[in-house]
Parts: sequence; structure tokens; C-alpha cells
Amino acid sequence: MIKDRSKTLTIVLCGVFTALIAVCSWISIPGEVPFTLQTFAVFVTVGLLGAKAGLMSVIAYILLGACGVPVFAGFSGGLGYLFGTSGGYIIGFVFLALVMWGFEKLPYAKKFPMLILSMIAGLAVCYLFGTAWYMVVYTRNTGAVGLGTVLGWCVIPFIIPDLIKIFCAAVIINRVKKYVGVFEAK
Repeated sequence: MIKDRSKTLTIVLCGVFTALIAVCSWISIPGEVPFTLQTFAVFVTVGLLGAKAGLMSVIAYILLGACGVPVFAGFSGGLGYLFGTSGGYIIGFVFLALVMWGFEKLPYAKKFPMLILSMIAGLAVCYLFGTAWYMVVYTRNTGAVGLGTVLGWCVIPFIIPDLIKIFCAAVIINRVKKYVGVFEAK
């Protein structure tokens, strides 16, 4: 973000992008396995605000949901949802943002291929954390389940849609950053 921007503007932008994540989590695209635009919004948020403010937006989103505000997919919220089988993927958004933050320090960080690579790496960490969480919660509540089964339920059907979301988010980030100086990353 540009250096002379006020803290108030940063807080406002974090709020706006927290709302964007919530709205995108409610948008469900039907299919054999329906998916939301939640990860797309996280990518755009972190990509435009920079990792520090983007991370704050993601944390605010998770805290709102944890308090019971229906910001998660299907207009749900609460600790029960967050600590359920899908909660690990939502908490994984924090790790996704941290990975993208780490990429901001690398050479050529602002280049399109590096942006896409940072999102793919962040998504992989989110998948890893969410899948491990899913397996633990599912095993505790229902019984043992194999890794291949969980990957078939929770990761494989989402790979292609998530790659499309990554590409679309990267295009939007590149286009908006060129014309709106407020969103320049440090």
C-alpha cells in the first residue's frame, strides 16, 4: 500500500474487502460439486490490499463468522461451523494470505506469473491445512477415513474451479493496480 495512506483508509478498505469475502462466500455456483467464490475474494483481497491489510481482512471475516454472523457459505456462521469439517479450509485462508505475504518479498513479486504462483502456493497450503482438519474432525465424529477419499471429496473437484478463480483474480489485480494507486502493495 502507498506510504502516505491514512490508517483510517486502510481500516475502511479492510472492511470493504471483508464484506467482499462474505458476499462471495454466499455466491454458490451449482455443479456436481457446488463451489463458492470465497477463495476468489481472498485472492483479490490479499492481491489488492497487500498481504498485511489483506490478512487483517481475512481474519476479520473469520472472526465475524466465529461470532455467529452468517458470513460463511450458505449464510451460515458460528463456532460450530468453524470447528466442523469445512472449518479448516476457512482457517486455511489465513495461511493462504501468509504464503502470499511471503511471496511479496521475492524478486519479481509484482509480475503476473509470480502473482499466480503465490496464489497457487497459498491455495496448496490452504488445501493441506483444510484436508488435515477435515480428516481429524470426520474421524472424531464419524470414523476413520482415508486420505484418498478426503481428497476426492474436498480437493480434487475444486482444483479446476480454483485455478480458474486464481487466473481471474490475477487478471483483476493486475488491471486494477495499474489504474488505482491506492491499492499498490509495499
